[in-house]
Amino acid sequence: MTTKMVFHGSDIEKICAYYHLNKEDIVKFGANVNPLGLSASVKQEIAENIDLFSSYPDRDYVSLRNTIAAYCQIPAEFILPGNGSSELISLLIQERAPKHTLILGPTYSEYSRELSFSGSTQEYYHLQEERNFTLDVDDLCKTLEKGYDFLIICNPNNPTSSAIMQEDLRKLIAFCSGKNIFVMIDETYVEFAPDINAVTAVPLTREFSNLMVLRGVSKFYAAPGMRLGYGITGNREFLAKMKEKQTPWSLNSLGAFAGEKMLLDHDYFRRTRDLILGERDRMETELKKLPIFKVYPAYANFILLKIQKEGLTSADVFEACIKKGLMIRDCSSFQCLDGEFVRFCIMMPEDNTRLLDVLKQL
Repeated sequence: MTTKMVFHGSDIEKICAYYHLNKEDIVKFGANVNPLGLSASVKQEIAENIDLFSSYPDRDYVSLRNTIAAYCQIPAEFILPGNGSSELISLLIQERAPKHTLILGPTYSEYSRELSFSGSTQEYYHLQEERNFTLDVDDLCKTLEKGYDFLIICNPNNPTSSAIMQEDLRKLIAFCSGKNIFVMIDETYVEFAPDINAVTAVPLTREFSNLMVLRGVSKFYAAPGMRLGYGITGNREFLAKMKEKQTPWSLNSLGAFAGEKMLLDHDYFRRTRDLILGERDRMETELKKLPIFKVYPAYANFILLKIQKEGLTSADVFEACIKKGLMIRDCSSFQCLDGEFVRFCIMMPEDNTRLLDVLKQL
């Protein structure tokens, strides 16, 4: 029996070489980026303001922070912009200097990577497949009593596309507050949730000082290369300490300008939500008709499938799709996902239909 290659979502060059494909012909269902691409009006504004590169950004990013404040309905002094959420994850861990971290898994590997530089122990609390990866808050609280001082949550979560509702988050953060546990919530995918207000922890930053929420423009606004992220916390002292350690002007002047324009583009926001929510419902409905897959409720712009056909592996499904120029994510590299799983994001309707056709043929 030959073993199939397993690729990471960003290994597009390796994949093209292995399957003899052109990069341009591949539909990237693994990247979780909004298929609409950059907003046309933002593109034009960037082009017309390229001279911003000749000046330093405002060191305090006042205008950007005010725009984010209006977008998130939160005071501007709660906000720290940064060079992608990656920089903020790193700064937060460096400043907190946790000893014992619990990560809600399976999830994005970057948290673990950053923690590995910090001297903190790291353990995973596994979301259970039998519960469709929905969190049992009381059970998590019991686990947190075992001496942890830092909790990391991605909500909605990657790769499960599951979400914790705000009321459960309030209960969890209140519990952590009593135990001196700091909570970091990554909301990269929150704008794709059916009801954003039901999922976001941003309003809770007014109530709790042991919380920081991270967001950015990589996925929803289709700008991963811009490297704009922002952290939100009501703990002003902690935010000031993070800012002190941050490289000055870490976000470039054009990025700060473009970020504002993105968040003010209400038409793009609406069009994205119409596309993703409509297509996600259509795909879930179609996939539920196929007995070979188990479909989990999705709150992000991607769907997780468990393969239930004897002998069919995630590598087989990946290969069937890539041969048609459709690149999905084989989830075998995710920590604590036992079984055969694949994940793919929502793309344009015609591409989604092509993917459904391949999956139906399996």
